[in-house]
Amino acid sequence: MANLDPKSIMHVEMFQVMSSFTSMEPQAVRDLLAQAPPLEVELAPLAKVEDRMIPVDTDTHIPVRIYSPEGQGPFPLFVYYHGGGWVIGDIQMTDASCRLIANQTGRVVVSVGYRLAPEYPFPIPVNDSYSALQWVSQNAAALNGNASNIAVGGDSAGGNLAAVVALRSRDENGPAISAQVLFYPVTNLDYTTESYEQFQQGFGLDRDLMKWFGKHYVNDEDLKNPYVAPLLARDLGNLPPALVITAENDVLRDEGLAYTKRLQEAGVQVESVCEEGLVHGYFSNVLHFSERIDAILVRIAQFLNQTTVQGRLK
Repeated sequence: MANLDPKSIMHVEMFQVMSSFTSMEPQAVRDLLAQAPPLEVELAPLAKVEDRMIPVDTDTHIPVRIYSPEGQGPFPLFVYYHGGGWVIGDIQMTDASCRLIANQTGRVVVSVGYRLAPEYPFPIPVNDSYSALQWVSQNAAALNGNASNIAVGGDSAGGNLAAVVALRSRDENGPAISAQVLFYPVTNLDYTTESYEQFQQGFGLDRDLMKWFGKHYVNDEDLKNPYVAPLLARDLGNLPPALVITAENDVLRDEGLAYTKRLQEAGVQVESVCEEGLVHGYFSNVLHFSERIDAILVRIAQFLNQTTVQGRLK
């Protein structure tokens, strides 16, 4: 029997509709989700929240939402990528969570609205995500931020994008990243781990739904590309310190743990947290998981502060 927190049971029941997504077209799913009433939650206080459009190539702009904490700054920065299987989701979905990150870590958070598959399949979401990191680095001063202290993070597919952005920035000698915070990240698309078998149905994110996401995001010939599946990268050395957060009752648990192990073997500073009793998607559900989110944010703040201090000592 699965070890489910009572709030996880409520979360799974709330998102049972997700099991029907695999029989629908992506836009129909987005339209359905847009009809859901917004969750009424108390929002963390901040100095300012601003929506902007930023360039990602010569003729394309994407939305970002910038969360500024109270205080004088310049503040460290945190570039956040939302989940949704690269197919659904947007910056509004993680609004309450990003407000909490800014409030509790004292960082300017830039939440990135990368373009979605299947209209914009791989590598477009990766390119948008990397361009957003470059934009944040280049415009740090205007954001009242510190370009020498930029963390990246995200949940699920967004955790995948954060890990991939860290890889690409290393490979291309791009903006320096001080840390990466990965919430239940997708690190491989083979759907065969023990956690995929154990939680394949009835825990919110089903195996068939992950296959549906993968089908719309990437062609078969790119499934082993490290910018799709960072777990398969030959070299994971010289990457930023990582905090990898997994959920006990999640199909993605084992690949997150496997990525942690590979980072450790490559000599990367890694911390790992497996959230007992929790399920996929908990970090963006502030309504049900506020206490657990507050607790993990304490851990995130400690991790980010520690990596900043260690970076200064080098």
